[in-house]
Amino acid sequence: MNDFQNKTVFITGAAKGQGRGAALAFAKEGANTIAFNRGDIKKLEELKKEINEIGGEIEIFSGDVTNSNDIKFAVDKGIKIFGKIDILFNNAGICKYGLSHELTEEEWDSTMNINLKGAWLTSKYIIPHFIRQKSGVIVNNSSIAGLEGMGKLSHYSASKFGMVGLTKSQAIELAPYNIRVVSIHPAGVNTTMKLDMAEQDGTTLEEIARNKVNLLEAPWVEVADVVNMVLFLASDKARYITGSQFVIDAGRVSKQI
Repeated sequence: MNDFQNKTVFITGAAKGQGRGAALAFAKEGANTIAFNRGDIKKLEELKKEINEIGGEIEIFSGDVTNSNDIKFAVDKGIKIFGKIDILFNNAGICKYGLSHELTEEEWDSTMNINLKGAWLTSKYIIPHFIRQKSGVIVNNSSIAGLEGMGKLSHYSASKFGMVGLTKSQAIELAPYNIRVVSIHPAGVNTTMKLDMAEQDGTTLEEIARNKVNLLEAPWVEVADVVNMVLFLASDKARYITGSQFVIDAGRVSKQI
């Protein structure tokens, strides 16, 4: 039997990149999927078609992780359709370069709201269901920027550090209900976001790869590397793990300590 048979996973930022990869992987392992994303209806529809083709069940929702009504609607309807939610993958996030003193308030607020408030708000509406069923797992997608400062990313780093505090605090609050909360910290995932950031910085992916300070000879974290970690942490194999941070960076953070 697949590891996630008869379980339901709620994924934010599900239309592409790490969220899409996770949705497909969970579906292949037997999970029902609630895919939530801001816009990108076409990509959500493509994801639904692909999951249906492999025999998976999925409901898609276009909404904003900073909007209570959008989140609550998706959570309530998803539970009505599938009966429950077992796993939350807080994956939605944005990233754009900018020096701290040159950021606009809108740039700061949008980054904090989507990356940090979005994770809190989604968990806010799912946690009561977890408490009632006395089980559940939350995996928060932070970053190595949530463990170390980064130039031109003060807003992003602050939001990702915040996810660590959210993770640890919720892990303490929810342990009595058999609910686990963990965070993952990938570095430079090979997605369209990484390409966009290279363009913002006036460089190329090849140049960035040459300057990496990894211990392992792996220029990029691939989506599959992140997804494999998410599936492990969401599974019963990780039943004794909560409140912890898991780094996926080919040794970059360790090398700089």
